[in-house]
Amino acid sequence: MKKFALIFFPFLFFSFQITAKAETNEIKELKAAIIIDDFGGGTGGVRDFLEGDIPITAAVMPFTPTSKQHAEWAHKNGFEVMVHLPMEPKRGKRSWLGPKPITVDLSLKEVRKRVEEAIDSVPYAVGLNNHMGSLAVEDEKIVRTIVEVAKERKLFLIDSGTSPGTKFPEIAKELGVPLLKRDIFLDDISSSSHVRKQMVRLAKVTEIKGQGIAIGHVGVTGKVCSIGVFEAIEEFKRRNIKIVPVSQLFSEKMTNKNFPLY
Repeated sequence: MKKFALIFFPFLFFSFQITAKAETNEIKELKAAIIIDDFGGGTGGVRDFLEGDIPITAAVMPFTPTSKQHAEWAHKNGFEVMVHLPMEPKRGKRSWLGPKPITVDLSLKEVRKRVEEAIDSVPYAVGLNNHMGSLAVEDEKIVRTIVEVAKERKLFLIDSGTSPGTKFPEIAKELGVPLLKRDIFLDDISSSSHVRKQMVRLAKVTEIKGQGIAIGHVGVTGKVCSIGVFEAIEEFKRRNIKIVPVSQLFSEKMTNKNFPLY
């Protein structure tokens, strides 16, 4: 009898662990967001994404001739819109930033003015992420000004992850502004096969964390990015990962339907 109990009870315990784990996995819903930057800029991939059936989030460059057009096009077709705020990098051409970028030589008054004008130039924007900015995102005063405006305008923030020294996470947390950080760059190499591989990496990150965020681009790499993204979607279906607008990744933290807080 003693021998039977010794074998039987561990078996019961082992079975319970398997069942509990299976039930947990069934309840957990995996979500990934794909932010596509540089709408309002180049044309490569724009139509593919904005006329496609993948619920990307469109990050629109402000102050360009097509900023408003692309934001309205995205909104009309049911895509979420963000402001893709140009910020000064440590390396790179100034021309890559477009008009009215956030640079470290500006007064804080001018930073605020440019951020407000950028938001006004992109209709339907519900969030903001940085375009480049490896230098400016490390400036605490500049980042604080941006986060303050985001809070006033009830925008969430996505840190594009261009610098490990970014001040966005700590200041957003301090001021109570919802923020998430990019996990994967899709088109850092301009190849549709590379984009597909990066999409698989996004799927793996999502399975580990429960959610994941990737950033790709329209423009120069736009066509290869769109091809790679669309070709990888079957992999997400196979893994039961849902592609959602990036705001849905904040849904569990929302305490107010108008303004999600930590």
